[in-house]
Amino acid sequence: MIFDKIDSHLLFLAMSSAYLLLSHGSRDPRQNIAMQELAQKFSDSLNFSQRSQLENRINKNQIGTVYLELQPQPLHQQVCQFTKQIISSPLQPLQLKILPLFLLPGTHVMEDIPTEIALAKQELAKQMLGKNIIIELLPYLGSHVNLGKLIAAQLMTMPAEKYILIAHGSRRPGFQEPIEKLIANLQALNLDVTPAYWAVSPNLESQVRELVVNGNQRITIAPYFLFPGGITDAIATTVKKLQLQFPGVRLNLTEPLGMSAKFADLIWELL
Repeated sequence: MIFDKIDSHLLFLAMSSAYLLLSHGSRDPRQNIAMQELAQKFSDSLNFSQRSQLENRINKNQIGTVYLELQPQPLHQQVCQFTKQIISSPLQPLQLKILPLFLLPGTHVMEDIPTEIALAKQELAKQMLGKNIIIELLPYLGSHVNLGKLIAAQLMTMPAEKYILIAHGSRRPGFQEPIEKLIANLQALNLDVTPAYWAVSPNLESQVRELVVNGNQRITIAPYFLFPGGITDAIATTVKKLQLQFPGVRLNLTEPLGMSAKFADLIWELL
């Protein structure tokens, strides 16, 4: 038993760490570029983090990106391919952490991703690579307790009387609950935030119109999206049209969350 403990301890010391940032995938090249830039920022955070000399000597941290959809390979094959690329032999111990960069707990987070990760584990086991590999699927990004603080810091760069947080929205019952919880956290930080949705009501136009009718002259709009894309472009176009409709009102639009300089720090906290 003593030798087993020693062997386990030595295995832990020899274990290298790797990280996969997982996003939905997009045909818009900007999102893939943003993912690669984020991975680079996170790699820099690892290199300059205040870890012990022992960890710096032992752990050979590696960062990769994988996508749930719109790729030649399904997610589980992408995970297997990444794993095989970074291990030198089947006996090399590896801890692989996978972070889903999703903001809301929909079907992808609750069903599709866990199924794909389970398939990856099975495939690695068949190839005799699974014995010394620990794959950990981390909680999705939107569940991070400090996400609200990141959004609050972003909103505060554009002070306003009222703030609108616009998310995609869904026809799935109960989809509003995480958004309402997030907004409650923002309101606790003395930010007067109201929700809007792109796909369902209340939409951005109606929320802006209501705030203007109530006498608000400065409104900041924050897209609850990670990276630029077709929807964030459409939101920007809508804001420009609303600005023409209400010339006496100042409408500000923040960048998507993933473009924030502090976003990589949030990823570091999760991992």
